[in-house]
Amino acid sequence: MSVFEWPVRVYYEDTDAGGVVYYANYLKFMERARTEWLRLLGFDQETLMRDAAILFAVRRVDIDYLMPARLDDELLVEALIDNVGRASLTFRQRILRPPGDLISKAAVKIVCLDGNTFRPTAIPGNILEKIQDAQH
Repeated sequence: MSVFEWPVRVYYEDTDAGGVVYYANYLKFMERARTEWLRLLGFDQETLMRDAAILFAVRRVDIDYLMPARLDDELLVEALIDNVGRASLTFRQRILRPPGDLISKAAVKIVCLDGNTFRPTAIPGNILEKIQDAQH
């Protein structure tokens, strides 16, 4: 599968007093890319919760902050599936400032949860099938 890319512009609300993106907001940018990737596959979070009673939640993040992003920067957020488990997905994600400055990189493990109990549950077959199709 090719890398999924999602453009993000840095707004004033994303920055600290020095005009630099606040560290937690890089995680928000990555979340947007994963959400839009899932939407591209034909699934949105609200429908999954309502119709399938599942949701995806972050289980673990290993992130490196390599250089600052600043107010008005145009960024490109990448998402690529690194591993598919029975109830989890691990993404490799990067945030770049074109033409190629690597701002941040992360490994993000997402777990599929039962929407009623918030306990891990197997990723539904129709979603796994779409993920596997997208990887080829």
